[in-house]
Amino acid sequence: MRGFFLAVVSVAVLVITVRAEKPIEAGKSNEALQGLANALKSDEASLEKLANEPFAATPLTTEDSAKARAMLWAAHVEKLKKGRAAELEKKELADGTLTMPFFTKTFGEKPATGRSLWISMHGGGGAPAKVNDGQYENQKKLYQLAEGIYLVPRAPTNTWNLWHEGHIDRMFARLVEDFVALEGVNPDKVYILGYSAGGDGVYQMAPRMADWWAGAAMMAGHPNGVPLLSVRNVPFALQVGAKDNAYNRAKIGAEYGEQLAKLRKDDPKGYENFVRIREGKGHWMNLEDKEALPWLAKFDRNPVPDRVVWKQTGTPHDRSYWLAVPKGKAKGGSLVVAERVANKITITKAEDVERLVIRLDDRMIPFQGPVVVEQAGKILHSAPVTRTIATLAKTLADRGDPKLMFDAEVEVILAGK
Repeated sequence: MRGFFLAVVSVAVLVITVRAEKPIEAGKSNEALQGLANALKSDEASLEKLANEPFAATPLTTEDSAKARAMLWAAHVEKLKKGRAAELEKKELADGTLTMPFFTKTFGEKPATGRSLWISMHGGGGAPAKVNDGQYENQKKLYQLAEGIYLVPRAPTNTWNLWHEGHIDRMFARLVEDFVALEGVNPDKVYILGYSAGGDGVYQMAPRMADWWAGAAMMAGHPNGVPLLSVRNVPFALQVGAKDNAYNRAKIGAEYGEQLAKLRKDDPKGYENFVRIREGKGHWMNLEDKEALPWLAKFDRNPVPDRVVWKQTGTPHDRSYWLAVPKGKAKGGSLVVAERVANKITITKAEDVERLVIRLDDRMIPFQGPVVVEQAGKILHSAPVTRTIATLAKTLADRGDPKLMFDAEVEVILAGK
């Protein structure tokens, strides 16, 4: 099993700063907003192109930044309506030559803040297609919700690791983006769960895509050695039958429960967990595991938590919550732990990360005065930051999530040994 040794690297004081004009000129900010409005009228407009327009670098006032955020999101939704409505109607996603059909069932009244979405992964794995087809059909009727959209995808492949191959990240990202933009799902109420091979998927995808989830429920799966460090802000339910001895699921599940308990003890504001080793049960828990769903439903995702633990596992990602690395620089096994208090961000741990991008907005910091970034007692950045259309457009293009759009960013260069 992979260890949990976390090293602190030394850091050279080499800084990239983003300095604010004082004060921000309201006239120029408004001109930038008008430039955005005009650009959005074009059918050729894309978020990537908008981010590189000259007006996009102009510092924005608080009010103009809020307006730009709303304009960009509205334009993004309209674009998805034109380009993706058909895949939702067909209930099938494509990724290259792979397809992922999915089933949905809606429960309860839609809340004013939007519906919850529950992605429920079936069992099976390395077996003939008809076996996995049967598991898909079974998963459709496995759980009931008080409220929300219960969504069961049919895995695109029939491999043993069918729920944690690299294409799953892309397909789940697209699925969530579609349902948030087109079906009124609250992006802070998206959950992932799975049974057996689907539970394997939860062990892998909950930490790998941690900032997508409001919570995760693992039933009767096997972790295959994946660390759970990144679920610091993802309430995690772990359940396995005490007699589920195939692949040592029960023994390893209990060990992972102990790991979660220790993580919670060491970090009491994170690592919410619900662990049940079901006595007398084997691989099938006779639906006792449904107890996890109402427990999870109590939690909303916090897209801007005050502490982020980002351990890259499986397919690397270039961002998590308000942290990012430059495109193409994500590395498997790398680690960043960062904390935020007022205008100060402290990087408490880092491994195998050379450049770190810190995203910011009004939910996180007051924009008066300098933003300080510190690691190992050294100041990496101390300067004001500015809100820009460029950062808003870039962060929306990255994720298609209105709650993970940011107004400003700071990039620091780390040098470790």
